[in-house]
Amino acid sequence: MTMDKSLRARRGLVRSRSVLTRAERIQRLKEADRWTEGESPFGLDKVRVYKLAMKKKKKKKKEDEEEEEKAPEAKK
Repeated sequence: MTMDKSLRARRGLVRSRSVLTRAERIQRLKEADRWTEGESPFGLDKVRVYKLAMKKKKKKKKEDEEEEEKAPEAKK
């Protein structure tokens, strides 16, 4: 049975995941020097998943107005 087009994820999972796979956890533990080869992959330590938050850019009204005023002068 095929899945309806409206139910499919177009770009995959866009938001950040809160749970990592075992391989991803081992990789992050290696980067932090908290895991060595030969250890059991079961009962791994917890690994924090950081959320990325984008800051909103503030509009600069005064600078934009000054640039618009200068632009017509340059064209003349």
